[in-house]
Amino acid sequence: MADDSTSGKQLSRIQRRNRQLIMEAALEVFSQNGFRGATLDQVAAESGLSKPNILYYFNGKEEIYVTLLNQLIDSWLAPLEAMDPAGDPLTEITGYIRRKMEMTRQFPRESRLFANEIIQGAPRMKPHLETGVKPLFDAKVALIERWMADGKLAPSDPRHLIISIWATTQHYADFDTQVQVLMPDIDAPAADACTFLLAMFTKTLTPA
Repeated sequence: MADDSTSGKQLSRIQRRNRQLIMEAALEVFSQNGFRGATLDQVAAESGLSKPNILYYFNGKEEIYVTLLNQLIDSWLAPLEAMDPAGDPLTEITGYIRRKMEMTRQFPRESRLFANEIIQGAPRMKPHLETGVKPLFDAKVALIERWMADGKLAPSDPRHLIISIWATTQHYADFDTQVQVLMPDIDAPAADACTFLLAMFTKTLTPA
């Protein structure tokens, strides 16, 4: 996840490795404890590097956290951006659901990191929500509205549709502990959930 520079200087192989160790450790610590509950000492312990070593690469906890968020937002928007206006509407939306569920399985810590930031009022991500997420959200809402107006999808509110997809798919990462308690007999609840969600949204969106 880490980039290859700090203070505008090219990093050596060891420096890149150390920076990657810090970012990976920070993801683990922040996803579990949130920004307020996380400390540099925890990041140091998780990474196996000293606190002074971490401060060589970053100015402090907030810079590490913001770097993680900046990297996260691009990957988080990619599945929505991939929705093709020229494709079959139902196929495009169910494909989006599949991509979101795959991200839930592969990147649960990133999902929890994003959720923690939003729950806190998005103090460090709000500019990204306004300049990155909102324009893309509005564009996809307009696309789905056009599909519905053309009779290719059953009518509904596209805004709530997208938000419902976010809520139902990310739940399996953000509330994994609850899912494991409620469904202990299921080996892969996210996989079963994907089948259920695809059926549910397909039924909702298929024109009469």
